[in-house]
Amino acid sequence: MIGALEYEFFQRALAAGLLAAVASGIVGTFVVARRIASISGGLAHAAFGGIGLGYLVGFPPMAGALAFGLLSALGIGVVELRLRQGLDTLIAMVWAVGMALGIIFASLAPGATPDLLSYLFGNILFVPPAYLWFTAILDVFLVVVVIRLYHPLQAVAFDEEFSWVAGVPVAALFLLLLGLTAVTVVVLIRVVGVILVIALLTIPAAIARHWTGGLDRMMVLATAIGAVCITAGLFISYWLSASAGLDIPTGPFIILLVASLYVVSAIAHSLLGRRRGV
Repeated sequence: MIGALEYEFFQRALAAGLLAAVASGIVGTFVVARRIASISGGLAHAAFGGIGLGYLVGFPPMAGALAFGLLSALGIGVVELRLRQGLDTLIAMVWAVGMALGIIFASLAPGATPDLLSYLFGNILFVPPAYLWFTAILDVFLVVVVIRLYHPLQAVAFDEEFSWVAGVPVAALFLLLLGLTAVTVVVLIRVVGVILVIALLTIPAAIARHWTGGLDRMMVLATAIGAVCITAGLFISYWLSASAGLDIPTGPFIILLVASLYVVSAIAHSLLGRRRGV
């Protein structure tokens, strides 16, 4: 399996996966702590509308995904803060509307029918070099934001009502969190696709929460879990293809590894809790 590192596309895929693990570990921790896991799925499907519009109008589909994702995130945040319509309802709406628009726009695009499967299920083996730079910049930005705003973000994630009383700018931080989630979701679309992005963003953080309660430690552990699963998924899928002729899509295989690890973690955490009498 080490022989895979001889190929430039595999080196790029591995670097992309590790960089994406950092973003998902940081943002996923806040998403899980804030209990808004479904927001990642909603924003991913909303971003699909931008992908379809990109094919229709003629600009890069991922640029459209980023624009749609950010606008949807800010729209959800503003409506929730002002009208209190409930996040679940808003997420379900942008989820469905984004997918519908994406399919309609893609069907109206001139020329050959766009290949949407790579966006639905990811294609980490063919990420462009520009993706690495964009993800690296996002990671640096996320680290800076967390360092500068760690305590306010922690307060908003764990106790929003107390944060309002304490004078923490809850609305601004909530919109910031949604915006960062939208950008991270678009990044992860290239790794595991629109349909599976919710799993990669939330499951590593959920596993980390089994073993630690502090946000900083959760971020580090979630990042490590994501990095290990992405790396293992890349190498194992390559080995299966090279030795057994099984052409297994890498993105879905990574998700299966993460989900399997969650099951093991949940069982181990439950058993340890029973032994301790918790």
